[in-house]
Amino acid sequence: MHADEPDTDAGLVRRLLRAQFPHWADLPVDRLVSGGTVNAVYRLGDTLTVRLPLTRAGARDLDRERRWLPKLASVLPVTIPTVVAMGEPAEGYPWSWTVHEWIDGEPPVEGRLTRPEHLAHDVAEFVTAMREVGLDAGPTAYRGAPLATVDRHTRAAIVDLSHTDESFDANAATIAWNEALAAPAWTAAPRWVHADLMPSNLLLTAGRLTGVLDFATVGVGDPACDLIPAWNLLSTSAREVFRDAVDVDDATWLRGRGWALSMAVIQLPYYRTTNPIISANARHTIGEILAASDT
Repeated sequence: MHADEPDTDAGLVRRLLRAQFPHWADLPVDRLVSGGTVNAVYRLGDTLTVRLPLTRAGARDLDRERRWLPKLASVLPVTIPTVVAMGEPAEGYPWSWTVHEWIDGEPPVEGRLTRPEHLAHDVAEFVTAMREVGLDAGPTAYRGAPLATVDRHTRAAIVDLSHTDESFDANAATIAWNEALAAPAWTAAPRWVHADLMPSNLLLTAGRLTGVLDFATVGVGDPACDLIPAWNLLSTSAREVFRDAVDVDDATWLRGRGWALSMAVIQLPYYRTTNPIISANARHTIGEILAASDT
């Protein structure tokens, strides 16, 4: 998926474990199919996972998770990852890596939700709980800055898509993007946000949210970025339930829509041939946003 991405497989995981955590080396190792783009994830036995970052930036984020996950776990309404071990570079693999506790659940798929309104309430409860976290000295969230910081990349992606995808309405996307950019900026105190609430980072049991994964982008900033599930996952009716439950003003809602659009138009061409889960979600998100913009 990325230039200079290291090769990983179950054999590498087993060699790393044998050298650094031999008590786990004989457990079954199976790669998980997911929409993740930053880590290769392997199930280790019945109760653990191994995450190998696929980019240098992803490896740098491991320290953020190790510091903040234990502090956030007690104040959030669903299960989040627990780091049980940190591995070192070895066996030709260039970066640190982690072992996490396994969390039961299945990631949702856009358009296939069994209890969308209930899920909307669940995601809103998580988003609200993140906003209300009272921990001091939080890092800057990856998407906690103003939308203008990604304006150039977003416009370039819209142009790119207009040349490669006949079904893409670049004019409508540009209008929606300009509307989001024009929304008043967040001027209150920074709030805690997850900042990457993609469907692949959510875990459901019987249609209800029971876990949230991948806190590599967690931090403080504009809470608008945590509204992206409204468009990348929820149906129109569930979106309204979510909006009522998160209780944000019109400007924050518009900025959230802007983040969802920016992410989708950048992801679609980048992952078109390398990550079908992400590219399908990006196409879905763009369709939802442009349809909503017409109403």
